[in-house]
Amino acid sequence: MKTRFYCILVLLACSITLYAQGYQWEKAISYREGKQNAYMKQICLLDVYYPTDKKDFPTVVWFHGGGLTGGDREIPRELREQGIAVVGVSYRLCAGNKDPKAINADVTTDDAVDDAAAATAWVVKNIARYGGNPSKIYLAGHSAGGYLVSMIGLDKSRLAKYGVDADSFAALIPFSGQAITHFQNRRDRGISDYQPLIDEHAPLYYVRKDCPPILLICGDREREMLGRYEENAYMWRMLKIIGHPAAYLYELQGFDHGTMSHPAHSILLEYIRNREKEVDK
Repeated sequence: MKTRFYCILVLLACSITLYAQGYQWEKAISYREGKQNAYMKQICLLDVYYPTDKKDFPTVVWFHGGGLTGGDREIPRELREQGIAVVGVSYRLCAGNKDPKAINADVTTDDAVDDAAAATAWVVKNIARYGGNPSKIYLAGHSAGGYLVSMIGLDKSRLAKYGVDADSFAALIPFSGQAITHFQNRRDRGISDYQPLIDEHAPLYYVRKDCPPILLICGDREREMLGRYEENAYMWRMLKIIGHPAAYLYELQGFDHGTMSHPAHSILLEYIRNREKEVDK
C-alpha cells in the first residue's frame, strides 16, 4: 500500500512539473467589444489554457453548466495537459429567483446564447496568436453549456452576427444539453418544466444536415434529468433522417446528469485524437 501511495505521489509531482513547463493559463480576458453594462464587464470573460511547446493544436471552447442561472467558467481537469488548448467561458446568467434588485435580473436566455456566440467568435479570431489552429475548434459544454453549444452551432444567425460561419467548427459536442426549449426560458414564460416546447429557442428547431459533426453525449436514460436522453435521441434521429453524415449519440450507462461529464470527456478527447490522426495521414 505504501509503495502504491508513493507511486501516486511521484505521478502527481510529474504532472505538476509538466503543467508548469508546458502549459500557460491566461485568465479573465474580455471577449466583448463596444458598450457594456457593469454586469457584462464583470461576467463576459474567458480563460485560455494552452500548450507552449507546440503549434497548430486543436482547441476546445468549454461552456459550464448550471441551468443558465449559476456556475462559472472552468478548465475541466480532464482536458488539461492533453496537447490541446481549452477556453473556459463565463456568460451572463439569468436571475433564478427573479429578484428585481439583482444585477442580472433582466438577463434572458437569449443573452446567454449571444454571449456564447461572442466568446466563440473571439476564439476563432484570436486562437492563432496562442499557436492554435482556427480550423480545429471544438465547441463543448455540459448541461446548460451543452444547450449553448447546440444553439450557436445549429442556428447559423447567432455566429453570423459576429462574422463567423457556424459550419467552420471541427465538431459540436454537447454533454447532456437540452435539445428542446431550455427550461429557464420556459420558466420565464410561465411554462412548467414538465411541458416540452420546441420553438426558436430550441436547438431542435434548427436541425440541419450541413452542420458540423455533432456528438450528443448523455447519461443513463433512467438517471438523466427530465428526459434529457430522449431529447437528444430525438435530435439525433432527426439529424439522421435529414441526412446528416456525422451525427453520433452516446448513452453513458450508470451515470446520472451530474456524473456523466467525467467519462464524456474521454469520448471528446478520443474523437479529437482520431481527427488529428486523419489529418496527419
